[in-house]
Amino acid sequence: MTIGDIERSPAAELAAQAGLTPIGRRPTLFAYIASIWERRHFLAAFARSRLTADNSESRLGQLWQVLNPLLNAGVYYLIFAVVLKTTSSIDNYVPFLITGVFIFGFTQRVIVTGSKAITGNIGLVRALHFPRAVLPLATVWEELLKTGTSLAVLSVIVLAYREPLTWNWFQLPVVIFLQLLFSAGIALVFARLTASISDVAQFLPFAMRIWMYLSGVMYSISAFISRHDGQEWVVVLLQINPAAVYIQLARGSIMRSEPAAVTDWYLGIAWAVVAFVIGFVFFWRAESSYGRG
Repeated sequence: MTIGDIERSPAAELAAQAGLTPIGRRPTLFAYIASIWERRHFLAAFARSRLTADNSESRLGQLWQVLNPLLNAGVYYLIFAVVLKTTSSIDNYVPFLITGVFIFGFTQRVIVTGSKAITGNIGLVRALHFPRAVLPLATVWEELLKTGTSLAVLSVIVLAYREPLTWNWFQLPVVIFLQLLFSAGIALVFARLTASISDVAQFLPFAMRIWMYLSGVMYSISAFISRHDGQEWVVVLLQINPAAVYIQLARGSIMRSEPAAVTDWYLGIAWAVVAFVIGFVFFWRAESSYGRG
């Protein structure tokens, strides 16, 4: 009996009527999205359980979500402000620096953690049938839950350095949402790549470190551009860098001295939509291959 005969058999017709599909067949994109939505409660519960487990492994628990970026910011301040003294052109450097560290750290954690979503849960992938995108999306949701505390601490620090509380602060949740969409899309891309080539996970932290140095976390990109007027390609790359765009949008929301341009909002929206759509479709196209081999 050929495959065609099996697909035309009464049993196959009965299975199709019941909504059953052959093992290993990739669902349609819209069916895939619907199946993820049906499991949204599992996604949220899985993210919360991971968050609880992470916090139970250390005495300070979730405080490390704040302590880590603060310690990193302290190191960068020591190097750039105290030793190198390269921050004279930046007003209110401490809020400037801490905002950059917190915002980039969010993107970094989402991408690095999401990239291991399949390989780190391979037993679950092989044991149960569910849309595999639930796993990287759950890590995204987990990081968003962690970020709430970080943003509260960031707000206190910025206000302590006498940045005014203005209506622009209401833009910050929008910035975080756009950044979340972008980061989730990149995490989905690397989740598929890491599932196929495990060495990608080893390379990713180095790539993220280089990306951070190019994103204006510790220095002003506009000041850097003013010193490189003759290198147009450098200027363009720095201006459209998505991490730099979201950092600038966040600074513009909570710092009066660092206003964001309208083009930054256009770029932020474009990066978020394009990255998430491409990342989701890219991940979905390999749905039937996860957990095999």
